[in-house]
Amino acid sequence: MQLAVWTYEGPPHVGAMRVATGMQGLHYVLHAPQGDTYADLLFTMIERRSARPPVTYTTFQAQDLGGDTAELFQAAAREAYERFRPQAMIVGASCTAELIQDDPGGLARALRLPVPVVPLELPSYSKKENWGASETFYQLVRALAGPNAPAPGSPRSDASRGAPPGTPRPARGPGLAPSCNILGPTALGFRHRDDVREIAGLLGRMGVEVKVVAPMGATPADLARLGEADFNVVLYPEIAGQTAGWLARVFGQKATRTIPIGTGATRAFVEEVAALAGIDPAPVLAAEASRAAWYARSVDSNYLTDKRVFVFGDATHAVAAARVAAEEMGFRVVGLGTYSREFAREVREAAKLYGVEPLVTEDYLEVEAAIQAAQPELILGTQMERHVAKRLGIPCAVISAPVHVQDYPARYSPQMGFEGANVLFDTWVHPLMMGLEEHLLGMFREDFEFHAEAAPSHLGGAAQPAPAAVVELPQGWTAEAEAELKKIPFFVRGKARRNTERYAEERDIRSITLETLYDAKAHFSR
Repeated sequence: MQLAVWTYEGPPHVGAMRVATGMQGLHYVLHAPQGDTYADLLFTMIERRSARPPVTYTTFQAQDLGGDTAELFQAAAREAYERFRPQAMIVGASCTAELIQDDPGGLARALRLPVPVVPLELPSYSKKENWGASETFYQLVRALAGPNAPAPGSPRSDASRGAPPGTPRPARGPGLAPSCNILGPTALGFRHRDDVREIAGLLGRMGVEVKVVAPMGATPADLARLGEADFNVVLYPEIAGQTAGWLARVFGQKATRTIPIGTGATRAFVEEVAALAGIDPAPVLAAEASRAAWYARSVDSNYLTDKRVFVFGDATHAVAAARVAAEEMGFRVVGLGTYSREFAREVREAAKLYGVEPLVTEDYLEVEAAIQAAQPELILGTQMERHVAKRLGIPCAVISAPVHVQDYPARYSPQMGFEGANVLFDTWVHPLMMGLEEHLLGMFREDFEFHAEAAPSHLGGAAQPAPAAVVELPQGWTAEAEAELKKIPFFVRGKARRNTERYAEERDIRSITLETLYDAKAHFSR
């Protein structure tokens, strides 16, 4: 067992909470000790929700372990139903409560509550948060939509049962618009709220009716009618891939495979949806124009071509980000990885396209070491990589959960669709531009207009000299050498510092002077 300060994913019951919190009319009874209620803060603090998650905890204490914890669970479940009157309930145990083996599912069934109760078996010590969300959604859909599955011998049954996944359904009646479900968005998802709005709008412009968006925003009754749609749009395979596969087998619904992140992928997504819906994509494609595509070809962006970028996140966003970086912005992918072990194959296949070694790990320290070795000029990652980038002085943009409160903006800021492509361009390019600006300011710091004591130009007048700051020099560096090092562009400064220090260490040079810096540069330039 390894003790870590950070973790990319929580335990699987947090994934179940993400599904329950995103839905309406569903309540989660979680067998958990006092103290496990910390998970509420993830939604109210980070996602800034106005209400607590629909979760009831048993909150047993140490002294309760000598008594009947099973009775505590049943009392909590009974009281939760009486208080909230949900359409359906899910029950399960946290990682700690799992050890006492009280069987929440069996205990809940014994209560004979008048609503569907779906038990969750979420192995906390072998699975993680995204898997927990996927399994919860899958079990809910099976329990609620399963009874509405086509009967054996019916036309829809003949089209789906015993046939390969994705077998076409019977044709729609005349005059009916094609319809779909949008699957995958949850509470605490990275920009899920805005992605749904963007993609639902795109589908509407194509003439495709969205029947249900799930889990986020759906009720148990909505899940029961998922089989009514013609096909499914899967936005987040980590959450909805398993459910979409079951719907394909049971209801004969095909599902999209393209993730509409970036201009190119969004256009491919439109074409894929059009093929599933039996409509012409040309009008929508002709009317849609992403500003990001033009900006990426503009003169202002030319200097960004071939910038080295390191990508890490959940599999869906990491693979998509690498593709957009390489194909739409002209960056060079020098690292690609994920913490989503269930989707390691997809990331390994993507890594081959860029000639890099895939990184599949849940250890943020291993990711930091890989970033240092790759020497990128831009990092596209999670909240953890944002902290790593800050320490290393490398520009960074967040592309994937886990994220912090600043990545749940009040403004509309999708990652998907044509507007999402614009957001990606702004989010990824601006850190590089700001880095260049800081470097130029550093180069001209001694100029009479730009020196540290100069007043901002828009204020005018003479500036009052600021008190001299106390600068701590790196160990072994002279002030003159450190000043010269700051003239080196920010994106290679770290490498120059490390090379110089290694040069000095190999030659037992105790004080790095200006001459040492030049000698090291000449040595490593050979």
